[in-house]
Amino acid sequence: MQTPTDQLDNEEVVEVLNELIENCKDGEYGFRSCATNATGADIKSLFERRAQDCKSAADELGAAVIDLGGKPEHDGTVSGAAHRGWVTVRAAFSSNEDLAMLEECERGEDKALERYKEAVAQPLPAGIGSLIARQMAGTRANHDQIRTLRDRMKHTTRA
Repeated sequence: MQTPTDQLDNEEVVEVLNELIENCKDGEYGFRSCATNATGADIKSLFERRAQDCKSAADELGAAVIDLGGKPEHDGTVSGAAHRGWVTVRAAFSSNEDLAMLEECERGEDKALERYKEAVAQPLPAGIGSLIARQMAGTRANHDQIRTLRDRMKHTTRA
């Protein structure tokens, strides 16, 4: 059982939250990039919804940062920008753009889940911990939906 002295201080909590904001921004920008490169209307729509979900999650985390007296991050990471560049290149050379976009989104969601798992393992205040756990569950659901669609599309392109 954690004692109050085991918890991170406000500055450390803000740092954890800001890392997750960057993560969410990477997801938002990545899903928007995939939506731009996807060809199917349903897939484009899915990617746009996921981008909006990521934006909402970043906004929620940003509000928590402000409540703690910190300044929220407004950009994604350098590795996220590189991933989005790879998405564009891969789409340009892929014979099945939508499958390629789903594969890249799943890869991005794998990274997002890793970051949430690291964050939720930290000794955070209860309210912040539950916020992160709830968002992690949403990220896991997004990941699973993307993986299912990818698997379905792989199956139909082989048939």
